[in-house]
Amino acid sequence: MRSFINRVLQRLLSSEENISEITFVLPSKRAGAFLINELSRLGRKSIFAPKIYSIEEFTEEISGLKTVDNTISIFEFFEVYQNCTPKEEQEDFDTFINWAQTLIHDFNEVDRYLIDHRAFFNYLSEIQDQKHWFLQEEKTDLIKNYLKFWHKLPEFYEKLSDKFLSKKQGYQGLIYRKASEEIREYINKNCQKHVFIGFNALNAAEEKIFQYLLENSTAEVFWDIDEIFLKDRENGASLFIREYLEKWPYYQSHPLPLKTEEYGEKKNIEITGVPKNIGQAKYLGEILANMDQVQLQRTAVVLGEEDLLLPVLNSLPPNVAALNITMGFPLKNAPITSFFEKLFHIHLNKEKEYYYKDVISIINHPGIAPILNPHAAKATLKINKENIVYLKPEKLISFFPEDLQKLISNCFTDWEDSPKQALQHSQDIISEIKKQLKSIQNNLGLEFLYQFHVLFNKLENLNEAYPHIKTIKSLHGFFREIMSTQSLDFQGRPFNGLQLMGMLESRALDFENVIITSVNEGVLPSGKSSNSFIPYDLKKVYKLPTYREKDAVYTYHFYRLLQRAKKVTLLYNTESSGLNAGEKSRFLTQLEIEKQPKHQIIKKSISPKVSANPKQLQEIQKTPQIMEKIRSLAVSGFSPSALTTYIRNPLDFYHQYVLGIREQEEVEETVAYNTLGTVVHDTLQNFYEPYENQVISEEIIETFIKRVDSEIKLQFEKSYTRAPMNRGQNLLIFEVAKRYLLNFLKYEQKRLKRGDEIQILRIENNLKAPLNISGLNFPIFIRGKVDRVEKTNGITRIIDYKTGKVEQNKIEISDWEAISTDYDKYGKSFQVLTYATMLNATTKLEHPVEVGIISFKNMKGGFLKFCKKDTPNQRSAKKYEINDQILESFKIELNKLIVEICNPEVPFTEKEIKKSYGSF
Repeated sequence: MRSFINRVLQRLLSSEENISEITFVLPSKRAGAFLINELSRLGRKSIFAPKIYSIEEFTEEISGLKTVDNTISIFEFFEVYQNCTPKEEQEDFDTFINWAQTLIHDFNEVDRYLIDHRAFFNYLSEIQDQKHWFLQEEKTDLIKNYLKFWHKLPEFYEKLSDKFLSKKQGYQGLIYRKASEEIREYINKNCQKHVFIGFNALNAAEEKIFQYLLENSTAEVFWDIDEIFLKDRENGASLFIREYLEKWPYYQSHPLPLKTEEYGEKKNIEITGVPKNIGQAKYLGEILANMDQVQLQRTAVVLGEEDLLLPVLNSLPPNVAALNITMGFPLKNAPITSFFEKLFHIHLNKEKEYYYKDVISIINHPGIAPILNPHAAKATLKINKENIVYLKPEKLISFFPEDLQKLISNCFTDWEDSPKQALQHSQDIISEIKKQLKSIQNNLGLEFLYQFHVLFNKLENLNEAYPHIKTIKSLHGFFREIMSTQSLDFQGRPFNGLQLMGMLESRALDFENVIITSVNEGVLPSGKSSNSFIPYDLKKVYKLPTYREKDAVYTYHFYRLLQRAKKVTLLYNTESSGLNAGEKSRFLTQLEIEKQPKHQIIKKSISPKVSANPKQLQEIQKTPQIMEKIRSLAVSGFSPSALTTYIRNPLDFYHQYVLGIREQEEVEETVAYNTLGTVVHDTLQNFYEPYENQVISEEIIETFIKRVDSEIKLQFEKSYTRAPMNRGQNLLIFEVAKRYLLNFLKYEQKRLKRGDEIQILRIENNLKAPLNISGLNFPIFIRGKVDRVEKTNGITRIIDYKTGKVEQNKIEISDWEAISTDYDKYGKSFQVLTYATMLNATTKLEHPVEVGIISFKNMKGGFLKFCKKDTPNQRSAKKYEINDQILESFKIELNKLIVEICNPEVPFTEKEIKKSYGSF
């Protein structure tokens, strides 16, 4: 395959042109590098290298102006805005930058297309005037100020242009306009021949330069367009070049210098749909894995979306020995970027104390975690354990050793809304991280860190030269603005190995194998996105580019990549929902409809191979070590919650009680159900404990009601540390706790009023009772804390409090064997009967005895009594009294359960259906 640059150079060499005296102009610097490479291959003798410019460099050369970046343009524009606007009408800098960026872009377009700015902006202001004239005949002050802004645009434009020209500087459009004005003088000073290669869509300034050079016989333009597209007036690929050939006077008497008829040659085109962007990256890796080194050398991977760069790099197969990346790695994707973003976030939301989640996200950030660990992990554990929702900087700094305190101090010391302090602290942070990264030899991390050092230096210089950044918010805006344009350049051999690039980097370059990703609508072509104050109709009148012209530009680049390629792979995302989703690009449909006779098009759909792996229920055999732990548990006592955990799922019992694995402690920002339960239990304990073995009166309950508010506050402080209870969900939960207790105490009052005698026997009583189980040769105990034992009208009641909702049918049983196997139906019954068994073993119960639950979410149910039914559907003659027969029947099932737990031959087997329960 001969590239277009190769053909141009061969033509020039065959015409015995002195290549050294030609000035070459190409769309990009990369195309210029390829031209030099091709020239070195074709040259038969040593020559001096010719001048090679990108089009931006060439316009700088003609105009004598240097390009200023977008950030400096905004600062310069703000000074112009201040000088042109009365002080009482001026907006602050933060507001100004919201619209200045768009306006500079529009100035750029006006200049690049050589539009008379006064007529243009007057037309624009009249459109705005008309718009508001129809809306409201009598204009308000707001509308008057709005319209005044539009009338000031010509003045803004002129003053900004004059300011740049006086400094021999300019934004891109201004440089293009100036170059088009200076082209005559340039030609008078430079008589060298100019060769333009690989251009397509030209703005008006470029058109003027090209035509002037052509008409003065000092230039030759080589358009890279296939005859098939030139003849097809409906194909956007030839829209611009066909127009130049038809309308430029030069081409009325001069033919196209180099005809191309290569698109119709034999090509293998594979159109492949792949779900999601990551799927495209993985499939791309599979394609490359099947290529040898010669094929890889002739292959270009063109990324439709630059965000695919990192997934693609991570998906490259081992056979890709050499890689040249022309895109640069966006600094915004570096790990340390999100660290500084988080820092800005906490200092933008300035508070005296820092929210724990923000603190944890910073000290555990991957960018600095290797430096701070294990101290960051210990600090996180301390925050979670002590339930600290808000932290003062001093307390946080004290969590770390002296050698790390400077770094933490710079992160969390108040920046006082001062950009100068923010930049100084950021540089100090970089300096501290650098010391630590050097010690662990993290070279990539150091490279990213250096880029941020450069970025913050730039911000410092800008802040000194243009003192308009007065707040952290403004600084953050510019930090993001500069960062979005910064990239970490990859080092490589530009002409060796696989080429990885974006669509624009492919201009004027040709490859034998081409792989293009993300060929979806909204990406290729990009669609109707526009960042401009100029309405569509006005753009059409002044021949400014609209989305139609932008689509034509993408069309040209797409087809030009295919023009000389022999093997083409086009990947598109098949996902129709979610982020980065979209339909197949119209380019793919065009390829199929306008298929050339020699083209072989294969359509495929790829999806990841997902093998069906039926879930295998886990089974843990009981080793001697496990049996030793079980014996230890038996001696200390099996609790009702431990036993019901085993009933629910033996594997959970193994994890929690044998291995001792608990859920990781986290800060309880919003009161959890178990904390709510603890508060209610502890409040009732404080109320009733002084009255053990006493009869409760209505007066006592009345004193409890008066103390509810203060006692709940006290218990929340004990159980929930210093978290605020006076706002948000916590306030609602606080009120729920109050309502639970007041409803319960009113229920107690109602009982007393109807004549019930209530004697408190025990409150929150810890129990431990032995079990004699034949076949087990070690001591067995059960233990637990019974919430309340009372005597009511001569009946002993064992009561378990539940803050969750419990219905009567949950503590009824008809089949004893099911009580140790079905947690969902009989878990509550198992718990209360365990308490009755322990009490009976430690202090012989005085009959009659009832056991049951008081559900704070079901106070209407009152005391929900356990009962034994003869049949599941029995509605009458239920047995509520706990007698020796019931306790003995339960004890048989309890012993069977414990024997199973302690049997070394019975493994811990996972149950298939697992449910979570919220009752306490």
